[in-house]
Amino acid sequence: MDIKISIVNKSPHQLPAYQTTGSAGMDLRAWLPEPVTLAPMARKLIPTGLYMALPHGHEAQIRPRSGLAIKRGLTLINTPGTIDSDYRGEVMVPMVNLSTEEQVIEDGERIAQMIISRYEQAEWEQVETLEETARGAGGFGHSGTK
Repeated sequence: MDIKISIVNKSPHQLPAYQTTGSAGMDLRAWLPEPVTLAPMARKLIPTGLYMALPHGHEAQIRPRSGLAIKRGLTLINTPGTIDSDYRGEVMVPMVNLSTEEQVIEDGERIAQMIISRYEQAEWEQVETLEETARGAGGFGHSGTK
């Protein structure tokens, strides 16, 4: 089901868009007065010029672009990042340079992807015990490697 989302675009760049008919994420573009250079391991919030009003029960997940990550070592600090339905500030992308070389981010460059997703809000029901399962309390690596 498609939804309509109110968006303000203060940048000169096109709105986020799906690149193919099967894309789950829309590309976000940097809105920069001048290029930003990220030294190795440096972090910076990159503005997009976008402001939106997501419908209640929806979030925007901000995720890295795989091409930037593998080719240039540029990724996001917390991923996926969540934009809540009641947030009205600018969409900012928290980038980090994991490469061994400086990386330059240009105005208009596609820097992240955004996925719109439905969510449920939970109501806690405190109990004394939990239903048993075959897994039980088995944690990291409990099922083996093969």
